[in-house]
Amino acid sequence: MNIDVTNSTFRAFRNRNYALFFAGQSVSQIGTWMQRTAVIWVIYSLTHSASMIGFAVFAQQFPSFLLSLFGGVVADRYNRHKILLVTQTASMIQAILLTVLILTGHYVIWEILTLSAVLGIINAFDTPARQPMVHDMVNDKADVANAISLNSAMVNMARLIGPALSGMVLQQFGAGICFSINAVSFIAVIISLLLMKFPEIEGPAVRKKISSELAEGLRYLKQTPSISMLVFLIICLSLLVIPYDTMEPVFAKVIFKGNAATYGYLSGCIGLGALIGSFFLASAKKGTNFRIIMLMSIVVLGMGLILFSRMSHFALALPFAVILGLGSITPMSTSITIIQMEAAPHMRGRVMSYVAMAYFGMLPLGSLLIGTVSQKIGAPLTMLCQGIIALLIAALFYKLIPKVTPNYSDKVELQ
Repeated sequence: MNIDVTNSTFRAFRNRNYALFFAGQSVSQIGTWMQRTAVIWVIYSLTHSASMIGFAVFAQQFPSFLLSLFGGVVADRYNRHKILLVTQTASMIQAILLTVLILTGHYVIWEILTLSAVLGIINAFDTPARQPMVHDMVNDKADVANAISLNSAMVNMARLIGPALSGMVLQQFGAGICFSINAVSFIAVIISLLLMKFPEIEGPAVRKKISSELAEGLRYLKQTPSISMLVFLIICLSLLVIPYDTMEPVFAKVIFKGNAATYGYLSGCIGLGALIGSFFLASAKKGTNFRIIMLMSIVVLGMGLILFSRMSHFALALPFAVILGLGSITPMSTSITIIQMEAAPHMRGRVMSYVAMAYFGMLPLGSLLIGTVSQKIGAPLTMLCQGIIALLIAALFYKLIPKVTPNYSDKVELQ
């Protein structure tokens, strides 16, 4: 039976560059999630401290917060394809160094945190270039929203497979093998980038001072409330709600009395929920009210956090872990999709750098906050409070977003 690619969930694959990018990233993202899971587990196993997990997340993502605006200027000035080749190669080198460090067996916490900070610096330039490049890969701009949603699905497929695979590898072979698999996985995305073909694109004829370009980006956000309000939403979620994953190893080891495999399966179920949400967005048809989907998914996340926090048995908690994944990815993916579609082409890199700054700035601070609070009052009560906060955020933005967000379906032909 033939599949009508034009109207299918996978219609963006008719673009050769995007199909190559998707294939390479699919492999690399699995390795990335394996490394992310292993780093958190190693740190928690060494310190038995939820606050130290929060500090580890802070060490990786705060450099991205500090440098993401410069990364956005670089993405708007220079060839994004070449920027990605550099950042992905640098990420592979970081993974190799981490592998060598762990396999030698002579490592301390500060060395792992330092390499995490190096990865944060790399991501500050990678994210503002990689996200807008989807537009360059897709010829028919009606496929852009579908491509962005498929990107999210790909990341969440990796989030499903990577942590579960990492948990098994950690249990059987140790963290060093997880890190080495991640290092090898970068070969796939580097090859896919080398196989892509883009027309030569000249940078801006007149390059302003970096400070002027940053100010121009901020001015653009102030003049475009349909984007700035969504950035504010990302700030609220990243600071107060999304860092619930800081407590995953605590639930796995303390509440559920499990091991590394327990943690991997728990993270995998969250990834499954996120994957379901991503494919739901990728299958969206014309007329879909994305604003309502975004707000309702925050409500789902809030209810998922409240119910998961009450679970004391691992098997009973897994369905609610799926709900957590579904509720956490959908508002972020929908917001980013709307922002990319609404942003002017010449401002897209800088707009995404502000999005990255909001995410990478608030998430590490939120991880520190949630880790510290959970150390004081316990993980279950902390997660219960996060669920209540999520419901309050949904109610607040129900009042704010309708006034400034245009009808997304009017901008792009989705079917």
